[in-house]
Amino acid sequence: MPFSRGKKPTTSKIPKLGARSSENQADISQAKRSSSPPQGAPRKRTAFIDITNAHKLELSNPIKKKDLIKKVQKKTSVAAKNEANLKKSASVSSEDKPVVAESEVSLAEKPEEPVSGPPFLPRLLPPEIPPEFDIDSDTSNDCTYTPEYAKDIFDYLKNREEKHVLHDYMGSQAGLNQNMRAVLVDWLVEVQENFELNHETLYLAVKITDHYLAVVQASRESLQLIGSTAMLLACKFEERLPPCVDDFLYICDDAYKRSQLIAMEMSILHALSFDINIPVAYRFLRRYAKDCCAFVSCVQCVNAGMDTLTLARFVCELSLMDMCFVPVRGSLLASACLLIALVTKDLGGWSECLQFHSGYRAEDLGPVARHLHRMLSSTPDAKLATIRSKYSHKVFFEVALIPTLSLDKLETFLK
Repeated sequence: MPFSRGKKPTTSKIPKLGARSSENQADISQAKRSSSPPQGAPRKRTAFIDITNAHKLELSNPIKKKDLIKKVQKKTSVAAKNEANLKKSASVSSEDKPVVAESEVSLAEKPEEPVSGPPFLPRLLPPEIPPEFDIDSDTSNDCTYTPEYAKDIFDYLKNREEKHVLHDYMGSQAGLNQNMRAVLVDWLVEVQENFELNHETLYLAVKITDHYLAVVQASRESLQLIGSTAMLLACKFEERLPPCVDDFLYICDDAYKRSQLIAMEMSILHALSFDINIPVAYRFLRRYAKDCCAFVSCVQCVNAGMDTLTLARFVCELSLMDMCFVPVRGSLLASACLLIALVTKDLGGWSECLQFHSGYRAEDLGPVARHLHRMLSSTPDAKLATIRSKYSHKVFFEVALIPTLSLDKLETFLK
C-alpha cells in the first residue's frame, strides 16, 4: 500500500542480515552486473586518477581515437609531400646539395649505440665463497631462503652483536637475584610451549628482558610483568599471528591490568631505543647446523641429522637460565653448543666449513664449551625442569636423556 504524501514510512532503512527478499537480491545482482548508469542518472567517475594512466584514459575515448587517427594521417601526408618536394628540389638544384641531404639522412637514420654503464662496485657483488664451503647452492631455486644474501645477512647479524653486548647486571639489581631470573626464563619456556611460538621468539624475549634489566631497576613484583611484556614484543617481531594482550594478561593469572602491560611495553621500548632486532643464538645455530646437516661435502659431518641439531638446541636453550652466559655473544654460544652436540654424537669436531661460516676456531670455543659442560654435569633443579621435560619427549628425540660426554673427550676436540 503506498504511503500518503508528507508521511515517512515507519520501517527501518537499515537492512537486516539475511532478511533480503529474492527481488532485492535480483536487483542487487543486476546492479552489480550492469556497468552503465541508470537512465537519467549522472555518469560515475573516479575521484582521483593516476597520472601515469592518463594516456590510457585518452585512448579509451572513441572521439579522441578518431582525432588521433586524423592527426596521424595528416602528419604522414605532410611528410610525404615534404619528401616529394625534396626530390624535386634535388633534381633542379646543383649536384652538391643531394650529397648534403643524403649525409643528413644517413646521420638521422643511424641508430644510437648503447652507452656502457659503469662496472658494479665491489660491495654490490656477492661474496666469494669457495665451492667446498658453499652451503646455499642446494636452495638456489627457492627464493624464500634468499641464498644470494644468506652470507651477507649473517655477517650483518654478527656485526650487530657488538652493539648488543651485555654485562652481568645482577649485581646492580637490589631486589633481584639469579634464581629469580632462572624462574622467569623457565616460565617463559612454558609460555612458548603453550602458545606454540617459534623458538626465535623465546630467545628474543629473554634478550629483551636482559637488556631492559641492564638499564632499569626492577622489583620482584614486576619481574613477571617485564617477562610477559618482553614476550609480547618478541611475538610482534617474530610471529605471523601474535597472541593478543588479553592472552598475556590471562597467563599472568590476571595479576596485572591492561594499562600496566601497555605502560611496561612503552617503558621497554624507550629503554631499548626501539631497537629490538637483537641477534639471538638460535639463528646462528640453525645456520651453522646447516653446514653439517645439509652439506654433503663436509665428510665428517655427513651423518649428522635432526637429532644432532635438537641436541644442540637443548644445550643452547638450557643456557638461557644460566646468568654466566648473558655476556656471551649469540654466534659464539651457538658454535659451542653445536660442537658439544657433534662430539656427543661422535660426528667429529669443528670442521673447516664450520670455521669458515662461523669465524671461530676450535680453541676459540674452549671457555664457553667448558662452561656448558659444567652446566650439563651439574645436578638439575627440580623446580626448573620445564626445559628438560620438554626435550625428554619423543618429538625432540629424547635428547635430554642422553648421558653427558666426558670432559676429557671434549678437551681432545678443543685443542
